[in-house]
Amino acid sequence: MSRFIQIVEVGPRDGLQNEKTVLSVEEKLGLIAKLEAAGAQRTEVVSFVNPSRVPQMAGAEEIMAALPADLVHSRIGLVLNMRGWERCVSTGCDEANVVVCASDGFATRNQGSTTRQQVETLAAIVERQATEGGPPITATLSVAFGCPFDGEVSQDQVVAIVREAAALGVPEIAIADTIGVADPWTVRRRIEAVRTAAPDTRLRMHFHDTRNTGLANAFASVEAGVDVLDASVGGLGGCPFAPAATGNIGTEDLVYMLERAGFETGYDLAMLIEIGRDISARLGKAPASSLARAGGFPA
Repeated sequence: MSRFIQIVEVGPRDGLQNEKTVLSVEEKLGLIAKLEAAGAQRTEVVSFVNPSRVPQMAGAEEIMAALPADLVHSRIGLVLNMRGWERCVSTGCDEANVVVCASDGFATRNQGSTTRQQVETLAAIVERQATEGGPPITATLSVAFGCPFDGEVSQDQVVAIVREAAALGVPEIAIADTIGVADPWTVRRRIEAVRTAAPDTRLRMHFHDTRNTGLANAFASVEAGVDVLDASVGGLGGCPFAPAATGNIGTEDLVYMLERAGFETGYDLAMLIEIGRDISARLGKAPASSLARAGGFPA
């Protein structure tokens, strides 16, 4: 039996949040529907942020209201604070992706609070979920390999936050290279350190391809035993508060690499390539993914 690698599609959220072209709710819903038809089972579909700060993410409530609930697809909402959690719960998201920044420099610019305050917010959200109910929580640790304002982020910084999140009982922790500065050797060492700190927690990795190391870092993660990776169709993505941070690794590129090697992903590669080309054209740009340009092999 081939090993299954779960790819969490983040294109409708991370892929769109830094684009100059703002898609309508209907266009976003069309993208989500196509991605789910192509095999996406976990999709980050909305971000519960202030639309005046990130207008690309407006319409979260409308999107969730229009998505028909089912037992196959899990729709994820990005949460930065308690207000975001309350919106996430009220809209019926299947999962909440709660962000904690590994550096104070990025934390204050991205969320207006320090790393310590964000860990405290995570703890408060976990407590509310336990007492009032709500979707399962992933704690995403952003800029876990480097910060555009503070520079290097140490392994000790990452491990300390991971240990606290694990102690709260968070079932999944995502380690994010938000600005694309990691290398595969550091990725492997960091995974080993995180596993030691949180041996019973599911680990998920999130890579941007800013410096052309994204797929190499995904490879290192799979070799280290990680079975959950984020990717964005067309290689779209970026962060409004991280200068020069380009897109995530392309979903089609990651699917091709994994399935060429014999892993299973559950995605239809041909459909992904067409989706990546189409959404990039709607945004007025060439696709960043290699497969959108070269196609699969064999043809």
